Order: sequence, then structure tokens, then C-alpha cells
Amino acid sequence: MNLADMRKQYSTVGITREDLHDDPVEQFRRWFEQACQSGLVEPNAMSLATAWPDGRPLVRTVLLKQYDARGFVFFTNFESRKAQQLAANPRAALLFPWVALERQVMIAGPVERVSLADATAYFISRPVGSQLAAWASPQSTVITSRQMIEMKWDEMKRKFADGKIPLPSFWGGYRVIPEVIEFWQGRANRLHDRFQYTRQSDQRWLIERLAP
Repeated sequence: MNLADMRKQYSTVGITREDLHDDPVEQFRRWFEQACQSGLVEPNAMSLATAWPDGRPLVRTVLLKQYDARGFVFFTNFESRKAQQLAANPRAALLFPWVALERQVMIAGPVERVSLADATAYFISRPVGSQLAAWASPQSTVITSRQMIEMKWDEMKRKFADGKIPLPSFWGGYRVIPEVIEFWQGRANRLHDRFQYTRQSDQRWLIERLAP
């Protein structure tokens, strides 16, 4: 297989500045709703890039669980690699790769933890199996077998069999506060449309077209 020959000619109608809302979060909402209505598998899946203080990056897929004018929220174990990186270097980038729609949204900015109340509210909304998994998994640590995790999950199931499952102290959410948001629309001949929103000091947004 020759990878150089693998290419798709994008055919989607492009976007202009006039198509875009002045508020990038509102523009994201419009595209996100279209992604949900299109039948994409997990349209809230996003690549999360973080880095160690020395610059070594890591990227993984997480799920967007909340968003508003304050930022974009995901949840994780505070002892995971991503959490360790964010503790040392509290900045991140997100990518929504809506390839079937010939679209991408890229977001970058500082990161903060969500409140305990917000984390608790989300945690209790999760399926019981997912709540138990949060207690059972020492995320990102080396384990000897899958059986070890399954045994721990069974242990947690017995432990919390008679009551509600509490929020683990080592689990919660992070909010990526957008400083830059880019909307990318595929076009023919690789002449893609790209518009970048950059937050200004007065909380307004500078909107610029970028070369493809």
C-alpha cells in the first residue's frame, strides 16, 4: 500500500467570515449540534494534548462532558498521566476531528479544575459501572493483568452494594479555558477554510482567516 496515494478530495461548501458567529463558543455549539445530528460516532470525542514541563507531549482521546462560555470540560483520575502533566504544566489543546463532515475544531488555553460540586453532579449521573471503574482503576499505572482490574471492580461492587457510590477524592474534572479556537473546513484542492478566534484582553475575540 502506497500511503502517498491515499487522499480524499474534499467537496464540502466552504465557510466565510459572514457564516461565523462573533462568539466562538456559540459557533462551536452550532457545529457540535450538526455533528450530533449527522450520526457521527461519539461526536464529543476529542484529542487532548498535554506536556511535561520539559516539553515532552502526550495526546489521547477523552470525551467532552460540558461546555459553556467558561470553557470545555472533561473528567479523569487526578493521579493519571494527564493530571500529573496538568499539575506541572496547566495548559492543554483539544481537537475535535469530525472527518466525516470534513471539519475540525482546535482549542488551546490554560486549564483549571472544576468545582467539587460540578464534579459530584457529573459523577452521580454516570452509570454505576462507570462509577465503580473510577474507584477500581489506578489510571496510568502499570498492572500485571486485566484480571487484577476486574477483581478490583468486583471488590468495589461488593463494597458499595448497599448504598450510593461516593465521588472518589482522586477523581474530578478539568476545564480548558479557550484562548484560541480554530474552525477548519475542508475544501477542494487542499485550499481549506480556516478561521481563528483569539481572545483579547477586553474579553472580545479577534477573528482572522488563516492560510490553509
